This record gives sequence, structure tokens and C-alpha cells, in this order.
Amino acid sequence: MAPPARWLRREVFVGLALGQFVSLLITSTGFASSELARRGVNAPTSQSLLNYILLALVYGGTLLYKRQNMTIKWYYYLILGIVDVEANYIVVKAYQYTSLTSVMLLDCWSIPCVIVLTWIFLKTKYGLRKFIGVGVCVAGLILVVFSDVHASDRAKGPNPLKGDLLVIGGSMLYAISNVTEEYFVKKSNRIEVMAMLGVFGAIISGIQIILEQKELRSTHWTAGAILPFIGFALAMFLFYSTVPIILKICGATMLNLSLLTSDMWAVLIRIFAYKEKVDWMYFVAFAGTATGLVIYSYRGSRQISEETAQVTQAIDEEAATANSAAQVPGVGDDGPASNKDFSLAATASR
Repeated sequence: MAPPARWLRREVFVGLALGQFVSLLITSTGFASSELARRGVNAPTSQSLLNYILLALVYGGTLLYKRQNMTIKWYYYLILGIVDVEANYIVVKAYQYTSLTSVMLLDCWSIPCVIVLTWIFLKTKYGLRKFIGVGVCVAGLILVVFSDVHASDRAKGPNPLKGDLLVIGGSMLYAISNVTEEYFVKKSNRIEVMAMLGVFGAIISGIQIILEQKELRSTHWTAGAILPFIGFALAMFLFYSTVPIILKICGATMLNLSLLTSDMWAVLIRIFAYKEKVDWMYFVAFAGTATGLVIYSYRGSRQISEETAQVTQAIDEEAATANSAAQVPGVGDDGPASNKDFSLAATASR
């Protein structure tokens, strides 16, 4: 029997739905950061600290309860924690110099960075359909830029150029973090990755928060400042909890493509929450980006058949190797673990 069409496979719908969920979450963090910047709260590390603490408590507690052994060395998680903390710091810092719209438009720079990194380090293969999907997504975003709906908004900020450069730098760090996290999730498990990222993220943020003591003391902590602070942390916690699932199902490129719609969600929120009027091209851009996501996710039945054949062949080879080892005395007993398990998992995931 031929495998089901790619459109009917549940993972496609799950990946697309989760992608839009995290897109809404990242929009929420953007609004929270913008609101805090508007109120004069300049503490990007403090904003992220609560998120890392939540990750460490929830997933670290789960890891301890299950008594799972670590599958990846701790110093790799330390490097991931440094990259992730600084990416959050730089992007949140950018809200002090430029506008919400500029940040959401420029963070698409992470997409080509992710494609290059996954191609080099994860050996991800991108066919013509994948590039067409990426092109349609980016074209949808370009429509937003050329519509010039938020031209006046993008001009706001004490130093837009500095803010824009910070966003581009932060997007590159996000790309490194996403690709590294994708590798860790596929090699290990989501609980371990989130727990260790939370632990090291909290430690690094706790040390770095010393640089923000002056800003924290000078901040007038009213309900208007505390609520966006807490909202940012909760949205980031949900975002970090959902991202590994998307990375395992679809990969880092699909994640970053899904985040392109965050600017469109921001517009819809402004329409309904602030009663603002926007140009019709925003809706065309949203539809274009959604179409690009579907094109990127789609794989024909022929490709699925080839993948199924590859997995079946790998399983047969593994079984044959195990049988050969069992027939030779002293071979296969308490020997060193083979790398074939991870190779098989990687083949199945692709």
C-alpha cells in the first residue's frame, strides 16, 4: 500500500499549528518588550531571567524525578546557554533604540543563517520545493515592507540604525541557538535540553544581571511595568517549551519561517486591540507567507516512499549486523555502543 499523501499526515498539521502558536507567543514577547521600553524599563537580562528559572524548575525537576542520565556533556549546554542568553539580551536591547515593527521585520535574517548552518553541520538537504517555499515566505514579508504601512513607526526610536544592527546580530545568534538545539533534541530528549538550557541560562543571566543594578533601582515598579514583565516571562516559557517539538518534527528552518508571520499577527492584534487601520497588503502578505509554509512542508508521496525505503533498508542492515555479531563468539557482548542508532534516527527524522 502506498504511504498516505503528505497533506494527510498529522505531523504537517501539527507542525504548522505549533509554528503559528509560537509565532503568536513571540509577538506577545515583542509587545511586552515594546511596552517596557516605552515605560523606561531597560533591563533585558532581567526580562529573560525569570524564563530560565521557570525552565530550570519545571524541566530540571522532571529530569531529577525521572533520574535520567545525561546524554550530552554539560559544557555543550553551557555554550548553548551563553549563545541563547546573549541573543535574547541583544534583541530585547534593540527595543530601546528602534521600533517593534523594525525588530520583527529584520529578525528574518535568521532564516538564511539557519539554512546555511543546517546545510553545513546537520547535512540537511534542501530541494527546489524547499527554496520555493522559503522564497514565497520572504516575498510575503517584503510585501509588508513595500506597503509602507508602518513607515512612521519604523522611523521612531532614539537610534534606529543601532537598534537595527543589534537585531541583525541577535538574529544570527538565534540561528546558531536554534540549529544547536535541533541537534541536541534529536540526539537527546526535550526534557534534558530544556532543563540544562534553563539551568545554565539562569546562571549566566544571574551573573549578567549585575550590569543592570542601576536600571533596576531606578525603575518605578508599578502594575503597568510588572505585568508586561511577567507576561514576557510566561510567553517565553511557553515558547521555549514548544520550540523543541517543532525542531524535532520540522527542523530549525521551518521554525524560523513560521516566525515570519509574527509581524502579521502583530498587525491583527493592533487592529482588534487598538482599533488601528492597516493596508490591505498586510493580509495578502499573511496569505503569501502561509502559502510558503505549506509549500515548504509539503513532500510528495514519491519522496515519502524513498524515505520509507531508506529507513527499512537501514533497519535490515542493523538486523543483519546484529545477527552476524551474535554468531561470532565474543562479538557483540558488552561491546562499545555503536553510532548506528543515532544514524538510523537521523535517517528516520529526515
